[in-house]
Amino acid sequence: MELKDSVSIITGGASGLGEATTRKFHSLGGKVCIFDLDNLRGKNLEKELGENCAHFSVDVCDETAILNAINIVINRFNKININVNCAGIALTEKTFSKEGPHDLSRFKRIIDVNLVGTFNILRLCAEKMAKNPLDENHERGIIINTASIAALEGQKGQIAYAASKGGVAAMTLPVARDLAREHIRCCCIAPGLFLTPMFEGLGEEVCEALAKDVVFPKRLGEPNEFAEYVSQIVQNTYINGSVMRLDGGIRLA
Repeated sequence: MELKDSVSIITGGASGLGEATTRKFHSLGGKVCIFDLDNLRGKNLEKELGENCAHFSVDVCDETAILNAINIVINRFNKININVNCAGIALTEKTFSKEGPHDLSRFKRIIDVNLVGTFNILRLCAEKMAKNPLDENHERGIIINTASIAALEGQKGQIAYAASKGGVAAMTLPVARDLAREHIRCCCIAPGLFLTPMFEGLGEEVCEALAKDVVFPKRLGEPNEFAEYVSQIVQNTYINGSVMRLDGGIRLA
């Protein structure tokens, strides 16, 4: 699928990996719609990128709000070609600790945002994509979800996050199979350690210590490298149904 003149919905598109993807798609001539609760960052990015960028302050778990926002996207840009899901949250809490068992409400919240929220967006985008005419590659749309290497090698204290991202990874192939007859692809990226605002807040020393476990190059990933990978997947029609690591070769202990 060509990015020029495409219309994308990018969740979490106002910061980190999502922001880098928003900027990449826009630089290649695409129209980008940011679904992100961070209203300040979203509006600033919308203003910076201009008329081919729109921000919507919506919760990925809110079915009604998302549907309304998607309908506005259709009314403004006439179509949706691409959906990239980067929105997510994390916490650190063990299954059981001296404070007691893992708080169930916090576990459910992580699952709701990271897994249910991802599915909520993609299913509603798929409905609109199915109405697109076939492009020259016989495609109507593509969905790219964001899991994590924690889905495969979750560390202690990551039970909720790992479970949510494991679900995102596991639904990749079934979604791709479900949507094949509609000529819609579904892929998933499992990023390693990336220099996002969450990691930057840990400080330089902590980031350097984490980078030591990366095989090569010995550093954290840059958000623009994630965005580049997303754009490559969009443009390579034969990539479908796969969960792909982007991690510098790291394997979490």
